[in-house]
Amino acid sequence: MYVKLEGNEAPHLSITKTSKNRNNENHVFADPKSGDGISLPRVWIEAYGCSANMADSQAIAGALSANGFEIAKPNEDHDLNVIVTCSVKDTTEHKMMSRIKALSTSGKPLIIAGCLAKTETEKLQRQFSSASFLGPRSLTKTVSCAKAAIMGIKSIELEDADGQEKLSIPRMRINPVVSIIQIAIGCLSECSFCQTKLAKGQITSYRIGDIMHAIEEDTREGCQEIWLSSTDNGCYGFDIGTDIIELLRKCSLLPGDFRIRIGMMNPMYLGFLKDRLIQLLEESNKIYRFLHIPVQSGSERILRSMRRGHTVKMYKDIVKSFRDRYRDVTIGTDIIVGFPGESEKDFEDTLDLISDSKPDIVNCSRYAARPGTAAKLLEGRLDSKIAKDRSGRIHELAKKISRERNMKWVGWKGSIIIDEVSRDFFQGRNYAYKPIFIRKGESGIGTPQLGDRLLVRIKKYSSRALEGVELG
Repeated sequence: MYVKLEGNEAPHLSITKTSKNRNNENHVFADPKSGDGISLPRVWIEAYGCSANMADSQAIAGALSANGFEIAKPNEDHDLNVIVTCSVKDTTEHKMMSRIKALSTSGKPLIIAGCLAKTETEKLQRQFSSASFLGPRSLTKTVSCAKAAIMGIKSIELEDADGQEKLSIPRMRINPVVSIIQIAIGCLSECSFCQTKLAKGQITSYRIGDIMHAIEEDTREGCQEIWLSSTDNGCYGFDIGTDIIELLRKCSLLPGDFRIRIGMMNPMYLGFLKDRLIQLLEESNKIYRFLHIPVQSGSERILRSMRRGHTVKMYKDIVKSFRDRYRDVTIGTDIIVGFPGESEKDFEDTLDLISDSKPDIVNCSRYAARPGTAAKLLEGRLDSKIAKDRSGRIHELAKKISRERNMKWVGWKGSIIIDEVSRDFFQGRNYAYKPIFIRKGESGIGTPQLGDRLLVRIKKYSSRALEGVELG
């Protein structure tokens, strides 16, 4: 199983752990311990994109593992390929098409899952006519789709079949200390550039009680980092008479040693929620002081063309409100450069906004038209050289600000939870979700394990991370 995340979501980790089966489906394939000599079908799964895609890949793996399939490790022989695709950018789509082509020529049955399966169905069917399809809202059909594919039967599962049952699907976690829980699928926005809405549709929020149950189960199994993920956490619950603040409040009261990482929240909703969230962060130490607030542009004219639903002032007010109360809060944002019609003045406004708001993390993308979106019809496409130059200027400014922000952490002492172990270092996160790494050989307890809690002091910094040393 392989997972590749885009942006600032998380590093790639290869450690797996299976969660308890939360459904009662019977194993259809032979039990390897039954002595009948029949081996289990083995499935290779690879996933790309956001944390929601990561969660979907874990649900696919969990459902299959609970129903008589084995999940293949790298370089293991297998009987079925599954790819969970992302369609957020054209460059990502090109990568997806390349991987799908490679998997389709392997001689093994193929299931194409994720956003691309939904948004580019006809294109994919023309090029990969024997492949099966599994949409983002059809994960409860995973097992039947896989069984059909193994038997050489093509299956198309793209309709909304999940409903509230999605959280009941067992999951196979990629990292045993990180729990990724989807709290909703879809959103309420109508962004002119976004193809994700075409794949996932209007918001369906999952019940607070079901989300709390998932957290309780995962923390019992050792998870200490809880990611609450969706297309837009800011509008969570609007369709079921609640909101993200009420969800966070109830989840933070659950027993256990864990912290919650809030996923992306668009400014158009966070503006109405910020005062209550600031108060909740004051009351609870179980929520990371980390916010992902995608502004996309510093130009009011471009924001209107993007149909973002917020203004520059709204974003500034949100950042100021949190920074006034919590100077150490980690704030990430997203920027699109080269949007149709973006003038040099529009771009300068974006540079000014970044300089003023000083986000710790900036995910910058060059605009590319996506099929089916309103922005694809806009005039005023920019030359690729101009977009590349603007992207480079954003990256340089972002690196400068990140270094300045990280420099203020030098000398800090506190606790971190180890969530990544590699060959040369191990990494943990502090209460502001800052990545802090310690070189191997500099730990007084040998090599810490995933989930260990260490007391550290930060001694160095860069634009990307902090370096610490363990305190006895």
